[in-house]
Amino acid sequence: MGTNLFHINQKNAVQFVTFRTHESVAYYLKKHNKQIIESKPQQQHELDQFLDVSRAGSVLNSEIISLLISFIKSKDKTYYHLYAVSIMPNHVHLLFQQLQPLSIIMQSLKGGSAFIINKYRSDSKSLWEKSYYDKVIRSEKQFQMTYQYIKNNAYKANLKDASKRFYGLYESE
Repeated sequence: MGTNLFHINQKNAVQFVTFRTHESVAYYLKKHNKQIIESKPQQQHELDQFLDVSRAGSVLNSEIISLLISFIKSKDKTYYHLYAVSIMPNHVHLLFQQLQPLSIIMQSLKGGSAFIINKYRSDSKSLWEKSYYDKVIRSEKQFQMTYQYIKNNAYKANLKDASKRFYGLYESE
């Protein structure tokens, strides 16, 4: 469904990463008569906007939100320094400084969280789309814009539980 995207992997790089539920991406591709998701930022932005209002693959709700945020926070300082996370109903946005190779981080996040979420849901289907989108943050301005985007994403999508869907390092101080 997705394409193998080129990922920039540099220790201590600050990364903005988005990964999505498998069902949401499959629905998007079918609805838009596409075979793959391209790595172009414009298409990634359009996909995010579509998924913000789509119910397809929307399994990241209620107790799963806190389970997923706790799991992501448990990897802090081992795999990355976590700055922010937003749990949308069918995708996740992360901002972190990587301490391990990006592929190892994503394998741990997606594999471990799928195990926990599928156990909670008594489900065995593939939870996450294979691919993920990453963008290296190259300036303080870009960092601030990305942080604010993640912080406000659930509010912008008018989700009633928006306050539960965000964790930010600077809000917890």
